[in-house]
Amino acid sequence: MTQLEFLKIVMPFKDKVFRLAKRLLVSREEAEDATQEVILKLWKNKTKIENYKNVEAFSMTMTKNFCLDKLKSKQSQNLKIVHSNYQDHSVALQRQIEVNDSLEWVAKIIEDLPEQQKMVVQLRDIEQYDFDEIAKMLDMNPTAVRVALSRARKIIREKLTSTHNYGVK
Repeated sequence: MTQLEFLKIVMPFKDKVFRLAKRLLVSREEAEDATQEVILKLWKNKTKIENYKNVEAFSMTMTKNFCLDKLKSKQSQNLKIVHSNYQDHSVALQRQIEVNDSLEWVAKIIEDLPEQQKMVVQLRDIEQYDFDEIAKMLDMNPTAVRVALSRARKIIREKLTSTHNYGVK
């Protein structure tokens, strides 16, 4: 496999790998390192790539495992959440501030979810994977993925509602 052939396979989902790594590791630098590491591992095993049914799903699983290993090794202790990639210039400034505030709250709430729910929300609601793909990536039953997503969304909804309705009767 040539470098060009490899890039044609890997480049379409490189950003998804980065976003998953960023969701798990929080730090942009750590996520960039994780993305490079996953791509490097794929390159080293390029002769086996054709054996994988879905290289993208395999890469997402590699990313998840790499990030969890990194978190377990306590190398990313002092990282800070900064996650807002939403921009819409047609929205009035006040509305934009409200939207950004809501996005920050959602990001903080997602950050506090249990690890499995955090990954399911990232893969389903942000990366738009279907339930069967997520089940394979996370080695879960598709029904368990749906339940985890439902519970995570309920927590997010409840916390957002309680935050934004504070003091309202």
